[in-house]
Amino acid sequence: MAKGSINVSVENIFPLIKKFLYSDHEIFLRELISNGTDATLKLKHLTSIGESKSEYGNPQIEIKIDKEGKKLHIIDQGLGMTADEVEKYINQVAFSGAEEFLDKYKDSAQDSGIIGHFGLGFYSAFMVAEKVELITKSHKDEPAAHWTCDGSPEFTLEPHDKADRGTEIILHIAEDSTEFLEEARISELLTKYNKFMPIPIKFGTKEINDPEHEPKTTKDEAGKETTEPHRKITVDNVINNPNPAWTKQPADLEDQDYKDFYRELYPMQFEEPLFNIHLNVDYPFNLTGILYFPKMSNDMQMQKDKIQLYQNQVFVTDNVEGIVPEFLTMLRGVIDSPDIPLNVSRSYLQADGAVKKISSYITRKVADKLKSLFNNNREDFEAKWNDIKIVIEYGMLSEEKFFEKADKFALYPTVDNTFYTYEELFNKIKANQTDKDGKLVILYASNKDEQHSYIEAAKGKGYEVLLLDSPIVSHLIQKLESSKENISFARVDGDHINNLIKKDETTISKLDEDQTKALDELLKEIIPSEKFMVQLEPMDSDASPFIITQPEFMRRMKEMQATGGGGMNMFGNMPEMHNLVVNTNSKLVGDILATEAKEDQERLITQSLDLARLSQGLLKGEELTNFIKRSYDILK
Repeated sequence: MAKGSINVSVENIFPLIKKFLYSDHEIFLRELISNGTDATLKLKHLTSIGESKSEYGNPQIEIKIDKEGKKLHIIDQGLGMTADEVEKYINQVAFSGAEEFLDKYKDSAQDSGIIGHFGLGFYSAFMVAEKVELITKSHKDEPAAHWTCDGSPEFTLEPHDKADRGTEIILHIAEDSTEFLEEARISELLTKYNKFMPIPIKFGTKEINDPEHEPKTTKDEAGKETTEPHRKITVDNVINNPNPAWTKQPADLEDQDYKDFYRELYPMQFEEPLFNIHLNVDYPFNLTGILYFPKMSNDMQMQKDKIQLYQNQVFVTDNVEGIVPEFLTMLRGVIDSPDIPLNVSRSYLQADGAVKKISSYITRKVADKLKSLFNNNREDFEAKWNDIKIVIEYGMLSEEKFFEKADKFALYPTVDNTFYTYEELFNKIKANQTDKDGKLVILYASNKDEQHSYIEAAKGKGYEVLLLDSPIVSHLIQKLESSKENISFARVDGDHINNLIKKDETTISKLDEDQTKALDELLKEIIPSEKFMVQLEPMDSDASPFIITQPEFMRRMKEMQATGGGGMNMFGNMPEMHNLVVNTNSKLVGDILATEAKEDQERLITQSLDLARLSQGLLKGEELTNFIKRSYDILK
């Protein structure tokens, strides 16, 4: 029997701590199963190139709980180790066996899937175990070895009678970690971290119907049929899918395969995804994966943390910010890349060159897929627009390269459900929707019901009105105005719309100068100046007599502030101000001016103002109660 001390030197421990420091103890099971997977994939590779005479067979990794003995067993049928290799790979903590293996066989092992962090991953066992045993038998014709350590630098290493190739790790679970002796807890971890490991993982057994037994149906004397029960058999309970969809070529998958995999990823998600994007690149980095567009709500925060990040089919995290562009974190699916470093901070990831390239690639791939879907079936793309627009609009705001590509497929729907690309919209309205300075004015509504009267007024003039109702629309139109030449957006109930709706060059006021002055003074006496800026405008006689509009700039700043950015707190603290546009060509306005009794004038103006406020949802509380009472009095 050999005795000795584990070799941990100052010069090699600090890089290890920095690179592999674990904050969550449950990660030990992922690491130990990853080691077993590495050992199995190594054996597969060596047998394939003739360097191992061992029969590869159909190896699996087995997890066993000995609750009474307070032990957890992780057993693989992989490469195994000799006593000398145990001394080298286990006792010299900083040495990575997988890294050495990859270096030695770098030309032939590129696709072997070896994870490559054996040394320190093994020592994660001591986060939950007071003692660890390792019993291992190499694929070479050498005796098995039995290594034991109680967490101190002291260990024992002696021969063992194990006859089967592979490694068994026995964790003597510490008192503060007995949760890892519970079947439900281990099952939870296996499902979380190892659901798609490339080697089958056995955890207990289960009963299934015997596929070779067909239950017989018999009839009694009365002719009543009776079917015997299915015969049950006990089989290994394999908890993982070693060949998930993202590891296959897109040409080998049908639409149903993608849907089935989505259901495997999200068993509690009842709606089908709208479409998927298969990622597959091997230069200048390795990355595979499948991203799904689910139906989106307008709550961006609720959508996040649904993409799962894997490294060689080992689950790493579902917080992929810094790896996946932020606007795509609302998607679902899987990304797998050996080029993404494990167990490092988000700031490190964001600065990592490979990660930046991966993020850029994913952005381009998604944009190309969206363009392809638009070109191939525009009708279907339009039908799905409301379910995907929040992602596309967010991407246009946050990623400049995506913004440039989105010009070819981003849609601008009208209130009548007609969809335009920006170029189509520009060509449609350029002759009819320009202001006095020749700038193109794009009208939009954010709520068809609340802004219905304004929409109808604009449509009555022959104007196109877009329906832009996402929570980030104010940010988006700000971006579009700064990126496109000579355009401005005006909400259909905003003050800028007056440049289009109020009058054409031939509209003349029916009031003379004295009448206009008298009307202005009368309105200022009755209408509170702290709430409304009164503007007298000659419009068509059939237009509303009183129209309330909101200052476009102020409203937009408030909306941007509410969704993050775009204005200081001053906009949230300032009192609400609105414009009151009074149509001097309206018959009602003329009647108000001609009414002799001041009391009747005040009543008509107040009623007309309240009607305009009601159309904007500005009439509430006591003022609404007074309006209703006054309306009944008028009817009497």
